[in-house]
Amino acid sequence: MSSSLVNITSKGQFDSLLSSSTIVVTDFYADWCGPCRVIAPLYEQLANQLTRPNRITFTKVNVDQHKEITEAYRVTAMPTFIIFKNARPISTIVGADHQKLSEAVKKLAAEANAIESDAGAFGGKSSGGYWIGGVMPKTYGDVTDQVIVKGIELLNRDSEKASAEVLFNAAKPASLGSSKGEDISDAEDKVDWVESDTDDQLMLFVPFNSTLKIHSLHITSLPPSSDEDVMRPRTLQLYTNRAHNLGFDEADGTEPEQIIELKPEDWDPKTGTATVETRLVKFQRVTSLVIFVVNGEGDGEKTRIDRVRIIGEAGEKREMGKLEKIGDEPGE
Repeated sequence: MSSSLVNITSKGQFDSLLSSSTIVVTDFYADWCGPCRVIAPLYEQLANQLTRPNRITFTKVNVDQHKEITEAYRVTAMPTFIIFKNARPISTIVGADHQKLSEAVKKLAAEANAIESDAGAFGGKSSGGYWIGGVMPKTYGDVTDQVIVKGIELLNRDSEKASAEVLFNAAKPASLGSSKGEDISDAEDKVDWVESDTDDQLMLFVPFNSTLKIHSLHITSLPPSSDEDVMRPRTLQLYTNRAHNLGFDEADGTEPEQIIELKPEDWDPKTGTATVETRLVKFQRVTSLVIFVVNGEGDGEKTRIDRVRIIGEAGEKREMGKLEKIGDEPGE
């Protein structure tokens, strides 16, 4: 049986795997390291048993050949095993500890299966893989799993399209198709996106389980080329730490933390995704986010969004009681 292990040959390859697989387990080893050779058979066995395409990937990094990767994650002893979830490290095991490694990996494999089930509950397809439409920054990861899905609110939604929860579906948007070269219109029969209703504005309220540092947003919009009435978002206004959604009239009188003007060239031609970087100093301790789509790109009447991913860093868990506004203390 061939091994499921992926031997890393470049930093670009490693970054790509972190973006495309929900969970990545990495063995930092050296050829001269005795304990590395002792635990290698167990690691390969775990890889062969638990590897799942786009969900859990096992990799090996030779510390002598890839010092940039090794230094980025502060690896100083061999072997060191780091487990990544949504492109950010969540667990580190130093040394050839068979029991700890086995327990940690099997726990994460169970979580990967749960993620697939959740995607199915939102109407996603497990075969679509874990969706990241934009380029991941070096020091941040996908923290979309911190979204409180039941607390999402979306104003001015067309009820004939999908509900707001689909925006945070981990699966690939159906409109991108399942095979290379497939036209996005071929998959339009599966409605897994949201559209505005009476005009081109949308108001999305997103609460979080943890206090987040938000580096950027990945916004995917795939309007069909045959329908000039449906547009991508153009002007966005971001508000933080609100206890509830803003009304459209309230937003007109409230200063946002940031205003973004998206241009046609901001949208990746392959993924239909625009990366919106925040002014990080204003997005340090975020408990909720309001994304106000002020208008669309063009003269149409409806704005469409397929996916939203939150990129950043998760901090302390929040008590799930009343939402608290941060920044109202004296001197802030």
